[in-house]
Formats: sequence, C-alpha cells, structure tokens
Amino acid sequence: MTEPTFATLVSRWYEENARDLPWREPGVGAWAILVSEVMLQQTPVVRVLPAWRAWLARWPDPAALAADTPAEAIRMWGRLGYPRRAVRLRDCALAIVERHGGAVPDKLDQLLALPGVGTYTARAVAAFAYGQRHPVVDTNVRRVVSRAVAGEPDAGPATRPADLVACAELLPLEPAAAALASAAFMELGAVVCTASSPRCPACPVESVCAWRASGQEAPAGPTRRPQRYAGTDRQVRGLLLGVLRETTGPVPHQRLDQVWSDDVQRARALAGLVTDGLVEPVGEAAFRLVGDGPATPLPLP
Repeated sequence: MTEPTFATLVSRWYEENARDLPWREPGVGAWAILVSEVMLQQTPVVRVLPAWRAWLARWPDPAALAADTPAEAIRMWGRLGYPRRAVRLRDCALAIVERHGGAVPDKLDQLLALPGVGTYTARAVAAFAYGQRHPVVDTNVRRVVSRAVAGEPDAGPATRPADLVACAELLPLEPAAAALASAAFMELGAVVCTASSPRCPACPVESVCAWRASGQEAPAGPTRRPQRYAGTDRQVRGLLLGVLRETTGPVPHQRLDQVWSDDVQRARALAGLVTDGLVEPVGEAAFRLVGDGPATPLPLP
C-alpha cells in the first residue's frame, strides 16, 4: 500500500481540526475572501473577525466600496492597524469594477495586476476562492515547509522564490486537492507548528518531519524583534487618525495639536499621513481624511 503523501496527511488533519472561520464557509465569494486576506496581514484573527463582518455588511461587493469614498474606507478600517490597507483595498475595488465588471478575476495574472494585491494575496484568492493549484506561502507555511522538509528550525524573515517552489512541489496535482492542502499547510503553521512553542505531538507529520528527526530545538524567541509602539510615530499617527475618523470634514490644526505635545514629532507624523495618501490638507489650517466628501457612484463598464 502506498504511503500517504505529506499533503494528504496535513489535509486530513485540517478537515478534522480546522478553526471555524466565516471566510472558509462553503459559498463565500471571492470578494469576501479577498477582504479577509488583506485584513489578516499582520493582524490576529480575533481582531479581524468583527471588522470583516462589518466591512462586508456595508460593502458586500467591490462596486459598493468603489462607489464610496476613501475616507469611509479608512473610518471602517478603525484600529486594525496599517490603515493604508484600507485605501489600497478601495483602489482594488475600483480596478475590479473598471477592468472586470465588478467581479474579482479568477486568473492569477489579473489578480497580481490589482492595486495592493501581492504575490501572497493573489495566490490565496486564486486557491481559496477559485480552487486553483498555486503555492500559497505566508510565514506559517514557510515555517512548516522549512521544518518538515528542509529540517531547519525557521524559514527566515522574507518569502523567496525558492519558498514558492518548495511549497508547489508538495501540492497534489488535482487543483481542488491542492487548494485544500494550501489551506491546511497554513493552518498547521498557525496553530501547531508555531514559531517558539510548537505542539509536535499533535502534528500529523511529526513522524516524517526532518526537523523533528534532527533533534534541534525551536528558537527561544521570535526571529524578528517586535516593534516598539509606545511613543513612536506609529502611535502619534494612530492618535491623529483617531481624531480625523471621528469627524466628518476638516479638522482644525489646533484640534490636532492637542493629540501630542511634541510639536516636531506630531508634525512629522501628520506629514507621513499626508504622504501615505490617508490625510489631505484643507486650506492652510485644517486637515481631513483623504476624499472626505460626497461619494460619486461609479457605473459599471
């Protein structure tokens, strides 16, 4: 009898142990999956869940978001962090309406051409929304493949072309099975094969794991040191955005001055928000969220 493949073992485990997440439910469309993938970048699932539901309740399809203002996208993004993702998601919705009649495309090259959609997100949508065979490689997947196949305790800080090749070699040839395996690899890395406290006895591929066989220990801490937040420009930017989100239209400079006492740092943070396309000046003494004005419906082509 043929031994089950690596992908088969992980996929069987996934079908019995996967977390119950709404974007994984049958019938969830490509737009909802695209939104989830953008929100989940550098943000924990527990924070994404309510934001994802609220976002889709307001903008159930790309055309709905495209017809609204970037300011409203920033407001709805709330405190998920990295708010440029909200603007990029709206830019993506505009492109989907203009280029694809309002439907998220199913071809990888078309997904990659959308604003704000990179290598990971494009392949994730192609696999999870359309059941295609593509290597979907995030930090969790790279760690699983690095440990189980290469015998290394960690995969390093960034995705390389070799990571895509290594993952693709593990995927079944049948597209639907490959898409399932891609989701399974990711889930395994997220909940079992974690960075510093892997639960090896619960792993479906422990018996064939090269890293486990080597006897190496997991890293004592994260491979990348967590970024400090308190007192940084990121904190000041968040405070400024908080005031602007709560107000419709221009906010006087004097009101923003109350957010942070360090004039130089506050001015630098505000200038960064303008440069990033999140905030725009109004006259010489006020600022507002970018495009914080009447929405103009965008007709389908």
